[in-house]
Amino acid sequence: MITKVLIANRGEIALRVARTCRELGIGVVAVHSSEDDGSAVTAVADETVRIGPGPAKRSYLNIPAVVEAALRTGADAVHPGYGFLSEDADFAEVCRDSGLTFIGPDPEVIARLGDKSAARRLMTSVGLPLLPGSVHPLRSVSDARAVADDIGYPVIIKAAVGGGGRGMTVVADPAAFDPAYRRSRATAQALFGDSRVFVERYLPSARHVEVQVLADRYGTVVDLGARDCTVQRRHQKLVEESPAPRLSPELTREITGAAVRGARAAGYTGAGTVEFLVAPDGTFSFMEVNCRIQVEHPVTEMVTGIDLVREQLLVAAGRPLSLDPAGVPARGVAIECRINVEDPDRDFAPTPGLLEEFVPSGGPFVRVDTHGYAGYRVPASYDPLLAKVVVWAPDRDQAVARMDRALAEFRVRGRGMTTTAGFLRRVLRHPDFRAARHDTTLVDRVLAAAGPPSDPPPLHPSPLDPSPLHPSPLDPPRS
Repeated sequence: MITKVLIANRGEIALRVARTCRELGIGVVAVHSSEDDGSAVTAVADETVRIGPGPAKRSYLNIPAVVEAALRTGADAVHPGYGFLSEDADFAEVCRDSGLTFIGPDPEVIARLGDKSAARRLMTSVGLPLLPGSVHPLRSVSDARAVADDIGYPVIIKAAVGGGGRGMTVVADPAAFDPAYRRSRATAQALFGDSRVFVERYLPSARHVEVQVLADRYGTVVDLGARDCTVQRRHQKLVEESPAPRLSPELTREITGAAVRGARAAGYTGAGTVEFLVAPDGTFSFMEVNCRIQVEHPVTEMVTGIDLVREQLLVAAGRPLSLDPAGVPARGVAIECRINVEDPDRDFAPTPGLLEEFVPSGGPFVRVDTHGYAGYRVPASYDPLLAKVVVWAPDRDQAVARMDRALAEFRVRGRGMTTTAGFLRRVLRHPDFRAARHDTTLVDRVLAAAGPPSDPPPLHPSPLDPSPLHPSPLDPPRS
């Protein structure tokens, strides 16, 4: 049994995990840095432990400090959230060796899937398609250039380990390949302590589709449908939705089936995400596996009614999945927008500071996951994510309109503080997004366009419009 969980994270995900633990009657230990004194999760935790100063390397990434806090407080499990140590195989192994249940896959699985080259070899062995490129890491610029010349430009150079959209370089001109290769290796070494890279074909107008999977220790692997995470800036996701729009049922089944097959081959347990690129012609290719809960997990929760953190905890405690392996029914459409304290007009520069006013969105079928509150000082040391606004509606048009309304209501005020809420409304109003024909170039096109009008027009005609083309549902029926 799991009786007390230490949450090795901060921000909205720490608060979100704590709430599910509360509902299950599980004790909560919140660790925090000195910059996070007074954070929202510390107010709901049973115990709190300051594990170091502000810099993450000295606090949230300090494995000895985190494990010592768990042992000192009598926690029997550790939930890593996302980011920080969530995909660190060494951390998972130290937890296991210390008698702590790591709420996630086994360290051997994390290590296998965290090495993108090893993951690619595993996935291709069970029939998952890959983009053209190298399967093994490339240690010399001549070998890497030969691969790029063979598969054709543009190509993308990727770090063999790590994640979060970091350590990637797109090269369109062969003359720029050699310096890009050297930069990529240096960046990979600096970020992840591993300079290995590989090269694959770059799809400039692809869609990013991922599959949420749950797996227990008894061989059951279930998919919870596909999410679209195509709206990105510099490989960082901004808007996510489920189900992925404009995918045929047949293609969706192919992609989800591939995800289940890959997770089973890896010996995966817990909640994870298998990510794919979908080309304009409908072909799809495996990208990577994320061995953790994802930032965008709420959209899956909204359409399935399944608490993914609860399932993580139950699987970690040795319980079998109670879900039907043949498929979990989904209903309606959910969209998530990430509200960051960044200024889109200044190249998305972070704008941390004191929240003088903080009024999250509300209304029917609106969920806001946040650690913010009036009087909270947003630290400068961490990711600028302040809140996730998630909406549900019976269909995509209604979900887009609801999200637009929710973003318009979101109020944040602080000296010098700006959020991305207004920019996200511009994304939602772009014709390509509204028609679900967007690709990974959408954000660049929105940035290049003129700003929104002060009073933007409706997203689509109101169903209450009494015009002949759009009769009101309140009108009496015509004879």
